[in-house]
Amino acid sequence: MSYKQEYERWLHSDVLSPAEHAELERIAGDEKEIENRFYGPLEFGTAGLRGTMKVGLHQMNIHVIRWATQGFANVIAAEGEDAKKKGVAICMDCRNNNMLFSHAAAEVCAANGIHVRIFESLRPTPELSFAVRYYGCQAGINVTASHNPKEYNGYKVYWSDGAQLPPQHADAIAAQLEKIDIFTGIKRMDFDEAVKAGLIEIMGEETDRAFMENVMAMVNDRESMAKVADTFKVVYTPFHGCGWKLVPEALRGLGVKHLYCVEQQMVLDGNFPTVDSPNPENPEGFYLAIELADKVGADFILGTDPDSDRVGIMVRDHSGKFIAVTGNQTGVLLLDYLIGALRRAGKMPEKPVFLKSIVTTNMARKVAESNGVTCYDTFTGFKFMAEKKGELESAGLGEVIMSYEESYGYMLGDYVRDKDAVTASLLITEMAGWYAAQGMTLYDALLTLYTKYGWYGEKTHNLVMPGVDGLEKMAALMKRLRQTPPAEIAGVTVAVRKDYADGTAEDCATGAVTPMELHGSNVLRYELADGTTILVRPSGTEPKIKVYLLTLGKDAAERDSNLAKYSAWVETLSK
Repeated sequence: MSYKQEYERWLHSDVLSPAEHAELERIAGDEKEIENRFYGPLEFGTAGLRGTMKVGLHQMNIHVIRWATQGFANVIAAEGEDAKKKGVAICMDCRNNNMLFSHAAAEVCAANGIHVRIFESLRPTPELSFAVRYYGCQAGINVTASHNPKEYNGYKVYWSDGAQLPPQHADAIAAQLEKIDIFTGIKRMDFDEAVKAGLIEIMGEETDRAFMENVMAMVNDRESMAKVADTFKVVYTPFHGCGWKLVPEALRGLGVKHLYCVEQQMVLDGNFPTVDSPNPENPEGFYLAIELADKVGADFILGTDPDSDRVGIMVRDHSGKFIAVTGNQTGVLLLDYLIGALRRAGKMPEKPVFLKSIVTTNMARKVAESNGVTCYDTFTGFKFMAEKKGELESAGLGEVIMSYEESYGYMLGDYVRDKDAVTASLLITEMAGWYAAQGMTLYDALLTLYTKYGWYGEKTHNLVMPGVDGLEKMAALMKRLRQTPPAEIAGVTVAVRKDYADGTAEDCATGAVTPMELHGSNVLRYELADGTTILVRPSGTEPKIKVYLLTLGKDAAERDSNLAKYSAWVETLSK
């Protein structure tokens, strides 16, 4: 069916509401908009679905939510009656339409005979992962677009281990969706009737308490915080999202006496009225937090994204100006601190392991291995880290003390199998308190780590390519890099080329090709003669190519010069 035919089918469907019909009628003369909305369904991948909230097949709306849930329900039902009884846990963040979308998912699951546990209101993403594991659910659904702008929404799915779906289950859902008509192939049951029938159960405070008990058990050092509590000041913002309750609760439980929350951003609002983007990766979003920190004399700022799975921090440099600490830098700081804290507390496992993604700074590996901690790389995505953690621990090959990605996501403990900004905020604050007790700020600590481990530098570029044309451009760029791979980049020889799609590594000097352990992901890696690594991959959640620069200099100046040089090369890729 062509996109025009699909548009006409939606336009004349009696399933749509009058408001939805009106929205489609308004674009009747806009061929490009019609094509963008109807050229095909949103692709269901290991990250689920994510798109802008509009009426259309390639958008996020209640019909796509029902359709996706029916496909997921079919996969759950295929596991047998016991899987249906174990059921599914459902969570939502603060985004517009999320109560509507989460209830729609619950109604479809209930109609398929699958028991549902749904949160009464918004909750952090890590609590959904926890709930799946805590209640022994077969699966989980989270209605969230994470840190994306207000126009977006998303649909993440989890399996029984509390991690996002592995590729084989995502493929199974995608196969089901090809068979299901988005209007006529959906089973539905009224939400209130399903509650009365016992098919839908509401989760609330009791789940919060169980989750927070596990979070607070992660504390390693209360004594240091007690030493500085009278003077230590923290500013926190949830960016209008799910961290507003549990993050402050965790920090106060640690012993923080002076916690200042950005009141304007403590308001739950899917329009995110005070920021252009509710993403802690963007320093400009912290302007209200900086104003408050300057007013109260705080040296440390925390910010969590709308679904509270990512956390970003800002600290004062030696001039007193607040600077953003990157996800890579925060991860290195936390890893180094955690190794020391676990040893001081007598809690370090016999065979400690650290996990990072292939695009995360090489400095993290240096920190781990320098301290006797084994390091493994995984593909980007915490489902892969969760899978690796399960493999290693079940085989007795080690116990994972921490996992992280450069994109401000950290997984700690054994009760969650996803990014967890609640626990990470707690331990980052514990770390800041410990350094304060030593007379140091986190900025001081970061400089100390560079001096100790090397002047590593990282930069991520996003080559945004929206719409139908964008997908074609993304595919064309990856094809071009494979067919005509660069022999040098910015005047520096490429020593090794790696293609994670087929799992091959090529020595550019000899032409020798060897297999790699990791394979099956659309990622290219270039290892240069000066020790720099460059990775190129399409985003799994947004219409963009991500280019990661990982370098090392003899000092800060050489590091920064390398990043500038290779950034100039990246700009040529989109031309």
